[in-house]
Amino acid sequence: MAFTQSDLDALKRAIAGGQVEVQYGDKRVRYRSLDEMKGLLRMMQEDVNRAAGRRPRRLVRLRHAGKGV
Repeated sequence: MAFTQSDLDALKRAIAGGQVEVQYGDKRVRYRSLDEMKGLLRMMQEDVNRAAGRRPRRLVRLRHAGKGV
């Protein structure tokens, strides 16, 4: 399923408002938990970014390999 920016915005509003039920067009979806909603939010964001031609951001962690500071 291709998600839209509108779907993403609806989910963000629900999370911000503490709701577990979201209306997507003519569908209403009830989620089990905030964790489930956050996981879907990440997936939706990736899908919307991909459709818009944006590359996903990568998290880079730097480590200090030397002795002490």
